[in-house]
Amino acid sequence: MPETPIEDQQATRVRQAIEHIAGKPLPQDWPQGALPAGTRVHITRDPNWDGPWAAEFTGAISTVGAPKPVQHAHATPGELEYFVTFDEPRYESSGEGPYHGAQIWDRYIQPE
Repeated sequence: MPETPIEDQQATRVRQAIEHIAGKPLPQDWPQGALPAGTRVHITRDPNWDGPWAAEFTGAISTVGAPKPVQHAHATPGELEYFVTFDEPRYESSGEGPYHGAQIWDRYIQPE
């Protein structure tokens, strides 16, 4: 599903803000085999702990930045994180939020 111009403008504003804070551009080259931008997704909870989100919900893969490998000790080899725009604002299991989008590890993303 292609993104609308409003979503493209929002993704551009978010990308610019992140790049300003990080002091460098976000990657825009989409990895081969990654879910394409605009893909509708269902975000799941981890079965082994109460998180990372307070509930399961839906959203779409965003054009904010290309998926990139997760840099964390608990990541599986080759695991990607995606920018996801949420259909409705969501809270983390810790109660923080609401968030309109976030970077989500692919283990929590199920294409619809």
